Amino acid sequence: MADKKCKLIVIDGLDGSGKATQTKLLCQRLIEMGYKARTISFPDYDSDSSALVKMYLGGKLGSSPDDVNAYAASTFYAVDRVASYINIWRADYASYDYIIADRYTTSNIIHQMAKVPESERDSYIDWLFDFEYNRLELPAPDMVIFLDVDPAISQKLIDGRYGGDESKKDIHESDVAYLLRCRSSAVYAIEHLDWVRIDCTKDGAMRTIKEINDDIISLL
Repeated sequence: MADKKCKLIVIDGLDGSGKATQTKLLCQRLIEMGYKARTISFPDYDSDSSALVKMYLGGKLGSSPDDVNAYAASTFYAVDRVASYINIWRADYASYDYIIADRYTTSNIIHQMAKVPESERDSYIDWLFDFEYNRLELPAPDMVIFLDVDPAISQKLIDGRYGGDESKKDIHESDVAYLLRCRSSAVYAIEHLDWVRIDCTKDGAMRTIKEINDDIISLL
């Protein structure tokens, strides 16, 4: 689309990296700068379209992420996204300056590609992009920003979120080994898909929200 105006910016990262906070703050700052902008977030837990995602993350399809293969789990999230696009933000995508997504197809690359052998990463990405962007006709992102947080720090943040109650974690959050594999998937995507990496930690602690958001604004 030669005259496409709207830019779809995706903010992604491991659990506890501050995606929701940065998405909202970025949108607020863009609006203050005079742009027409809105946020979207995935999974859309308020919609019936996320039912299979809830079952999967809640352990109803298996207690380990690996109990549902990468391709099956990817479809759960893709269906939720296409329902959101059709019902919520397709019209805005045609008229806004920016749509800022808290997770997107990129989250399948981070979390589901972690389940496939390294030799099959490229074929999984080809399948995913064809499925979501061609077959389902979802918009492709104009920029993907990965908030990189040391897994040890992100685990502490997740623990704080739930007050140390392990039972509140979903099957992704509770599997540290799996999250390390997810970070490896993200590193691969940064190197091969031109994602932009922002280091969110310094000297073993999180940088301030504003410092991280200033980096994001400078990218745009």
